[in-house]
Amino acid sequence: MSGDEQSPPPEDSSGPIGHAEDLATRYSHAMGRFVQWIELAAATVFSVLFAIGVADLTLKIFRAVRSGNITDPLVVIGFIDTGLLLLIIVEVHQTVLAYVEGDDTQQIVQLVIYTGVIAMVRKVIIFRTGEYATLEGAFFAAGSYAIIIFALVALLFAERIYGSDSSLLPDR
Repeated sequence: MSGDEQSPPPEDSSGPIGHAEDLATRYSHAMGRFVQWIELAAATVFSVLFAIGVADLTLKIFRAVRSGNITDPLVVIGFIDTGLLLLIIVEVHQTVLAYVEGDDTQQIVQLVIYTGVIAMVRKVIIFRTGEYATLEGAFFAAGSYAIIIFALVALLFAERIYGSDSSLLPDR
């Protein structure tokens, strides 16, 4: 044998099972990147919606000032409703970003609770009994809102008390 002969490549000891695991790992990473890009696209959509909403609210306020309707309580409630909707969009955007950035479960849960609180405050502010066909329907809706608000407040207290105990919430 001469010195310029090459030795055969080493055998792959992992065999077909190792190749399948490698393929599954690569596929899993590719899907993870794909989902992350979709999450970033969703965050972008929420950013655009927020910008459009702020421009629209500014235009509505300007029109109300010019027409003199700025002192109408229903118009002001409409502005508050729109402003709270914009805050909900911001909270959802932050939740999506928390997923993209891989924040821990506790931070994501906090964002979801805050979003729920803002959404329910918005519902309470714009609640009108005249929008329901019957008085019982209005009471049922009001009771449902109250239950949801109390549950969210309980979640906020639980999160404040047990939030530092990371053993209660598994990380992703």
